[in-house]
Amino acid sequence: MPGRPKIKVLIVDDSAIVRKILSEALAGEPDIEIAGTAPDPYVARDKILSLSPDVLTLDIEMPRMDGLTFLEKLMRFHPLPVIVISSLAQPSCRIALQALEMGAVDVLGKPGGPYSVGELRDGLAHKVRAAAAARIRRPGAGVTPQRPQQTAAAPPPISTPAPVDALLAIGASTGGTEAIAAVLSRLPASTPGTVIAQHIPPEFSRAFAGRLNESCAMEVREAVDGDAIRPGLALIAPGDLHMTVRRAGGHLFVSVKTGPRVCYQRPSVDVLFHSAADAAGGRSVGVILTGMGNDGAQGMLRMRQSGARTIAQDEASCVVFGMPREAIGLGGVEQVLALDRIPEAIQHALARLPAGSAPPAAARASR
Repeated sequence: MPGRPKIKVLIVDDSAIVRKILSEALAGEPDIEIAGTAPDPYVARDKILSLSPDVLTLDIEMPRMDGLTFLEKLMRFHPLPVIVISSLAQPSCRIALQALEMGAVDVLGKPGGPYSVGELRDGLAHKVRAAAAARIRRPGAGVTPQRPQQTAAAPPPISTPAPVDALLAIGASTGGTEAIAAVLSRLPASTPGTVIAQHIPPEFSRAFAGRLNESCAMEVREAVDGDAIRPGLALIAPGDLHMTVRRAGGHLFVSVKTGPRVCYQRPSVDVLFHSAADAAGGRSVGVILTGMGNDGAQGMLRMRQSGARTIAQDEASCVVFGMPREAIGLGGVEQVLALDRIPEAIQHALARLPAGSAPPAAARASR
């Protein structure tokens, strides 16, 4: 934007080829400049001090000092927005998710995986802009994921059960992996069927679901096309695929498929929320969490118009307030709450949904 300083990026990767690819991917962006590159954390440390970058891209597997060790030191002594650039191999995916727990704001698959040059350029630039706008969260500053039965601080049980065909739909982007973990880990095993769209690369979604499954009372897994939605199960949209909800024979199922990006995203929160409005209508709860951009805003408005209860994370607890702000601005949000208040609000909203077996007339009429 004219009049605004460019976002200065420092690329840290031991591969000269990767440094070149990432630099070229950002070279044509008018609001971004490559401040410099570094082959390892020791060189990066000196360049951080001399170049004062706004955003770091960080490889995990590097000689002399690994990326996690460097990230821990960086977040303790010189916090900066960090985008982790990681291999799509499952061990690397798990380490990248650990980096998000340690304060990194986003993750991107290494060049040469499923990304074309154009997709890498668009995806990296979007993540750099989101990172530059992020509120840096030091490790331990957020809500610690805990099983409800293991903590007295968990929300009290709600005496009125939710309808068996109720639906919980959650969408998030930048900062969303930790926000989703904070919410899901405080929901009981009896929570109605849950569907989640998080902007995340392929393969990372599987590792993310596995990590959530270890810390949540609900079963959590990556969605497969045709999965039935049922109480006690949370389905994560696979990276680079859209997920929708459909009703058949009085039951809810997910469809997982490719398709054009919506709001520059796949999976798209808008796609999920629109389908939730059509399939579950007034027996659904929509939650929009931290993230850059406007994905999910139109879908959340559509959910509220269909009779759903809708909740957005507040600005103070968001890493990036973009997606919740857009949804609030459109009038699609009933409640705006701090992250640590959202699990209890979800339980109250679910418990107060009307019972039934088909979408309300308003939802059917607007298809």
